[in-house]
Amino acid sequence: MERVIPNWLELPKDITVNILQRLSTVDIVTRACLVCPLWWNICKDPFMWRTIQMIKLHNSTGELLKICQYAIERSCGCLEDIDIKRFGTDDLLKNIAENGSHLRRLRLVDCGEISDTGLIEAAKQLPLLEELDILFSYFSKDALEVIGHCCPLLKSLKWSNEFNFWYVEVEPFSFIKTMPQLRHLELCSDLLTNDELLAILDECPHLESLDIEACNSLVLCGDVRERCCEQIKNLRLPDDFFCDDDTYFDGLSENSSDYSNMDYEDDYDLGDSDSDSGAITGDDKRGYFYGLLGLLPSPRENSDDSDHSDDDP
Repeated sequence: MERVIPNWLELPKDITVNILQRLSTVDIVTRACLVCPLWWNICKDPFMWRTIQMIKLHNSTGELLKICQYAIERSCGCLEDIDIKRFGTDDLLKNIAENGSHLRRLRLVDCGEISDTGLIEAAKQLPLLEELDILFSYFSKDALEVIGHCCPLLKSLKWSNEFNFWYVEVEPFSFIKTMPQLRHLELCSDLLTNDELLAILDECPHLESLDIEACNSLVLCGDVRERCCEQIKNLRLPDDFFCDDDTYFDGLSENSSDYSNMDYEDDYDLGDSDSDSGAITGDDKRGYFYGLLGLLPSPRENSDDSDHSDDDP
């Protein structure tokens, strides 16, 4: 019996949008938007770029910076959530801040090229930020204090500094006093003490969720443990340590088991096709991608164009 292959172009538009939004930003920019005119027009919608996820796997840093900057511009100010892993620069963070006035979530994982100054200048332009994840990336407590002052709506913080053995600050957690509206706090550090934990509980009266299970050097005193249990609804303590969050292991190695078997070059086989299909033909997809970034008009230049035109990509 002959197998019937469904025609994806016949799917309702809302379902197609839902499917495309599940792809990584790299896949959308370099592959999905080139498949056909329908997908091209869907990908022109700024709301497709409200969430940007960028992870350094097989692409070079230069490629990722171009892709990310292109995606940020495509968002046309609608960016709400961005996740940067294993790359990033001050210039990129500046671009995010300048185009992300509505940004509510920022996640920086293993971003060693971003400086205190870059983070501070970005924070000044992100007044609506509610969630901040800084993992395996070192920023001083002074920089984090600026975030607390500039982002009064901050409700969730995930912070790791466990790999900074060469530099220990005095009162490394004092910045948390600038974040009194925190509801969720996750710390991964060998520097947390009982006194600092009590200070956190005092400074964050609205705290509902506290995860310090990766603070392996902390030996909780009886009264501190009791205080945590009384004040916090969702609590994870060091002696409960069992990490079920892939993020922890993602930062340990660029060859994380989650990604080691992935081959992005084979995720989509656009192949050769008839010209009337609207798909990109030819084998040099990487070359076409660079042409795409170089030749496509800036989204700002096309602000008057209809997002629903039927032009081919």
